[in-house]
Amino acid sequence: MSRRTERIAEQLRSEIARVLTVEATDPRIRFVTLTRVDVAPDLSRAVVFWSAIESDDADSVEQIGAGLRSAASFVRGRLAQVLPLRRVPELHFKFDPSLVKGDEMLALLKNLSAQRSEVVSEDADASEGTDPSERTDGESS
Repeated sequence: MSRRTERIAEQLRSEIARVLTVEATDPRIRFVTLTRVDVAPDLSRAVVFWSAIESDDADSVEQIGAGLRSAASFVRGRLAQVLPLRRVPELHFKFDPSLVKGDEMLALLKNLSAQRSEVVSEDADASEGTDPSERTDGESS
């Protein structure tokens, strides 16, 4: 991707996010996060990757996707008004599961860390429970 298309992709992402947050009224797309935008070199098409915190099941992903598809022409019209482009790309929205997967991974790591802490504290408790008669002369109770 050239610098120009990267710059345009970032402008598109920023402006699409603003339009969806400020101007769109569809409640299905209220908590959408745009993760990235891939723009074709000829600016004919842009794939907008999105994620949402509440999109943990296939039903909600489909509902949000339907809301985004229905808002695509409205968003494209707004982009044409504010961006200095001769041709505003056709918008295609695609679900990006990376945020959901990241949350799952963090939960697994926290669980693993908690289990490790429990094992370490159990080992420490077991070593402190030695019989006082087995202590050497330098140890006191």
